[in-house]
Amino acid sequence: MKEDYKKYADEVVQLRHYFHQHPELSNQEIETTEKIKEILTGWGIKIIPTELETGLVAEIKGESKGATIALRADIDALPVEKRTDLAFKSESEGIMHACGHDLHITSLLGAIRYFNGHKNLIKGTVRFLFQPAEETGSGANQVLAKDVLHGVQAILGFHNNPNFKTNEIALQKGPMMAGCYKFEIKISGRGSHGAKPEKGSDPIVTLGEMISSLQTIVSRNINPQDAVVVSVTRVSAGSVWNIIPGEAVLGGTVRLFKLENAELVKQRLTKIAENIAAAHDQEVSVDWEERTLPIANDAALTNAVIDNLDFKVVQPILSMAGEDFATYQKQVPGVFAFVGSNGAFDTADWHDPKFIDLDETLPTGIGYFVEGALGMLNYLNT
Repeated sequence: MKEDYKKYADEVVQLRHYFHQHPELSNQEIETTEKIKEILTGWGIKIIPTELETGLVAEIKGESKGATIALRADIDALPVEKRTDLAFKSESEGIMHACGHDLHITSLLGAIRYFNGHKNLIKGTVRFLFQPAEETGSGANQVLAKDVLHGVQAILGFHNNPNFKTNEIALQKGPMMAGCYKFEIKISGRGSHGAKPEKGSDPIVTLGEMISSLQTIVSRNINPQDAVVVSVTRVSAGSVWNIIPGEAVLGGTVRLFKLENAELVKQRLTKIAENIAAAHDQEVSVDWEERTLPIANDAALTNAVIDNLDFKVVQPILSMAGEDFATYQKQVPGVFAFVGSNGAFDTADWHDPKFIDLDETLPTGIGYFVEGALGMLNYLNT
């Protein structure tokens, strides 16, 4: 079967180059959607009508009845300026597929080509979801809001990972990628001339204390065996060199794998901000936003997928990056893997302007979708 995947990979490699050259940002994937639709229509694949503004769903029914599953690929790119020498590098200024979603698109297209010629292997129905807006964390919510997965009993997805070789699939039951949370803290003090600090209430001093104190959330509240990250990534205060401003803002991100830790971090972050602000006779507002949930693979389905994979399956490196595939897992049991896309020691990682994922990944990406889907169907139909 691996030779079949190579054949279909060779067919779609030029499509991969096309998508890499023509990236589009989240919720702006209009031409990407139209190109996918054009390809699938040319292959005679049924496209299911949806209310999605970008992205689409296709479907292949097998020759016998059975379960309905979905295979998912994300299609959006990032606002990152390319710094690669690829012959097919991005032609869009300030936008590139710096996370490899072009590889996801074409792996799924290759799987569709395979299944279209092997419908006899499908006991049930396979839907193919080309999802918009993964990078903003909103795409999966859009899909669920439009009831696109109605009737789907399980979902399969992957993300390329340049830290693994192109013939490797990293997969396990349970955790794979962290939940991603965004926070912003606004401090309201009282401005004054820099020469007269006693006339005001300096929010910059308060901001500094908060930054230091937030680091104790993990070190003094979280079980040391749990992986949690609290990072302040943005600070803003003042615009004039000799004026103490009346307001200061800091923001950042939290990454974790256990949902109970999310609530604990939120409570401690809010309490620290409120108490430090109160100590300086200032007011504070805290905004907390859930961007993506932690990915946790269904145990039984994961075993069914692994048992049916004719590829090297390796132990994953848990990633603190977020992925909105977890949003589907709230409603539908799912399996998510890393498919190796480079493996060089010094390769650039996701979101890097020098990120390069290799065409040689395609046979493994296609094979993961095909064999993983068949493993799921075998399990669900027994």
